[in-house]
Amino acid sequence: MNRRVRDIVDPASLGVALLAALGAVGGSLLLIGNSPGFVVPSAAALVRDTLPDLFVAVGIGTLRDLAQPLLSLGAGLLLLAVFAAAALAAERAVEGIARRALVTFVLVGAVTALLTGNTTSTLGAALGAAVVVAAANATLAAMDPTTDRADPPPGRRRLLQAGAATLATLVLGAARTRDPAEPTEPPDPAAASLLAAANDRGLSLPGAEPMVSEDFYTVDIATVDPKIDPSDWQLAVTGEVETERSFTLSELQDLGGERRFTTLRCVSDLLNGKKMDTALWDGVPVESVLSAVGAPESCCVTLHAADDYFVSFPREALDPGLLAWGMNGRPLPRSHGAPLRTLVPGHWGETNAKWLTEIEIRDEPEEGYWEQRGWEGTGEVHTIAKLHSTTVDDGTVRVGGHAYAGTRGIDAVEVSTDGGASWTEASLSETLPEPTPIGEEEPEPTGEAADAWRMWEHEYEADGKHEVVVRAIDGTGEAQPEQEREGYPSGATGWVRETVGG
Repeated sequence: MNRRVRDIVDPASLGVALLAALGAVGGSLLLIGNSPGFVVPSAAALVRDTLPDLFVAVGIGTLRDLAQPLLSLGAGLLLLAVFAAAALAAERAVEGIARRALVTFVLVGAVTALLTGNTTSTLGAALGAAVVVAAANATLAAMDPTTDRADPPPGRRRLLQAGAATLATLVLGAARTRDPAEPTEPPDPAAASLLAAANDRGLSLPGAEPMVSEDFYTVDIATVDPKIDPSDWQLAVTGEVETERSFTLSELQDLGGERRFTTLRCVSDLLNGKKMDTALWDGVPVESVLSAVGAPESCCVTLHAADDYFVSFPREALDPGLLAWGMNGRPLPRSHGAPLRTLVPGHWGETNAKWLTEIEIRDEPEEGYWEQRGWEGTGEVHTIAKLHSTTVDDGTVRVGGHAYAGTRGIDAVEVSTDGGASWTEASLSETLPEPTPIGEEEPEPTGEAADAWRMWEHEYEADGKHEVVVRAIDGTGEAQPEQEREGYPSGATGWVRETVGG
């Protein structure tokens, strides 16, 4: 077996190729950081968009929180295999350190460019892989500028040299990904006053979120959130308007702001899941923005986001909405759509696009990102009562949770402790305060939020195991439907049931 063939098939060559693949990932991470241009999330996006739409939709409905980690893992493994194959191809094609490194640079760079379309990420991946290949083949003789044909070092030494180069690349790349922490300064004093009033209206329920959520859920189509500089960002309003216009963040803020307590629920949320939360949002009413561009009545609107997400729904749903730049008295976090996101009253979370870049006013409907994949989540949320708190103390049982029905509001929550044979009305928290203008130094928390949950609790005496069932009654008098239905394609329905007692 000649030397070239032996290099390709022996374990050392295979190991070097894999290390070069890891070096490519580390190089991309080092130059671009943990952003959408990084090669791993780009590969995950390609796999996601290549899979059949129904497969993606059913996979998310089945795997739920595991869907994105598994997608990233699978895409990452495929990516490593492709990069490793490129490094092996370089060894097959040429001899000599410089030539192998150059061919590796070209092949890995070509793959990365096709995946990311990003010059910086492409350069990082190509350099990372080429440096590892060069390190693996380096010998003292190879350092002689008069020759490029020195024999490579023994296999173990090749792996050690390649491993050292790969480790350095990955460590430097990991250090590059450290993002500044989200703002931790105290909330705006006026917002803090509203938040305190909100918590005073809540109930103390172990295991359940308070009136204003402490751990707000996130669901996104990409594995890495966009990183947008607010000073460079603009919101475009296009389509069926008198004059298309773009707004900076400061121009939107000059239109007049408002604070609202609003609840969001994901259409993929389990019946008694925890993808439903509430926050105090700062923003500008949508109607103020659309009035500024002379938007006439139209049938539909499509929202476009920086992560390539888009969603289309009836215009009448957007008009009473809010374009939010703040959350709980602080700047909107990156994970929740900074610098601007939408809040569409009473509609499923998928309607509330984050990292908003464009509002397109349309005269005809179109299918949005998730609708193309079989979901039907742009309508109004279903009425739901969730059971997230259960305590048992010497035969006294206390159960509680949250109830939400969008803009219809919650009129009552009923609890059955015998599997649904009989019902008792639970105690409800007060409603959250109504919207207030930004700028009031000491806002008076009065009225009722139009699109927010309420907490409920019920205490009773019981011995042994029994089945607790809960259902909500919305503000129109309609009861939460009993029939159970999975989240795909239009949101889970049914009564929440739980066996309580020992």
